[in-house]
Amino acid sequence: MVTMDKAELLEQIAKEVRECRKCELWKTRRNAVPGEGNPNAEIFFIGEAPGEQEDKQGRPFVGAAGKLLEKLLESIGLMREDVFIGNVLKCRPPHNRDPTEEEVELCTPFLDRQILAIRPKMIVTLGRHSTRYMFSKVGVPFSSIMRVRGEPFEVDVLGLRVVLFPTLHPAAALYNPRLRTLLEEDFKKIKKVADRGFSLSRREVKLDEFFKRARRA
Repeated sequence: MVTMDKAELLEQIAKEVRECRKCELWKTRRNAVPGEGNPNAEIFFIGEAPGEQEDKQGRPFVGAAGKLLEKLLESIGLMREDVFIGNVLKCRPPHNRDPTEEEVELCTPFLDRQILAIRPKMIVTLGRHSTRYMFSKVGVPFSSIMRVRGEPFEVDVLGLRVVLFPTLHPAAALYNPRLRTLLEEDFKKIKKVADRGFSLSRREVKLDEFFKRARRA
């Protein structure tokens, strides 16, 4: 039996994404945006959907939000080439509208397969849409990104034990200094968790405690 390495698996998934016609978004896109990065990345960043610049270039996070993401990565000693960056949706919704439930359902199997191919140690969700999706994978109710941002959680997702770290989408912080400060603080926490080998400290919230919080909400 011939098995593919990580890079080959990711390229196969990318090929399928570019050929995908499962939802109506292929009719309005210029380019599908499969995602890109290090096949051996320890950290997988997940955004919402491609924007205008991403749709033009076929690459994730290449517009203004992408430039901010690169600065945040640099602030903790990382480059784009060190991580993997993808989105919940692989095609741009018209006028950058929110993803529909049907679009998420049809498109996220590609994302799941990318996660399984890479087997990251940490998944960082950028914004409410990717956070809601990943919380749904571990059976945790989601209400607000501001309630959970900046807190790492140990979770089992797709059969993998990972640290799930929700934070804000860089686009939300572009014109709001307060949100940018929060995002910068969150990236410092990402570095701390990574420097500890992706293990949580006693002071950080465990998944069972978060379930208790969710039930009280």
